[in-house]
Amino acid sequence: MKKIQILGTGCPKCKALTTNAEVAAKDLGCEFEIEKITEINEIMKFGVMMTPALAIDGQVKTVGKVLSPDEIKKMLA
Repeated sequence: MKKIQILGTGCPKCKALTTNAEVAAKDLGCEFEIEKITEINEIMKFGVMMTPALAIDGQVKTVGKVLSPDEIKKMLA
């Protein structure tokens, strides 16, 4: 099971990234859990200074941009 973490304060870009991550994981048919991390101190523990950020299985993959479902699929595969 993949753990997809969305790091952000809940802005529209964070919500868009969450939606795109859900679409990507469902399209691939993989089991996944999405965790939204909104506390600034928790976000900083990842070394992230700009949101939104995407982490997969605890490893930060992107910072500061909203990826398309296709871009996220490549990271999940």
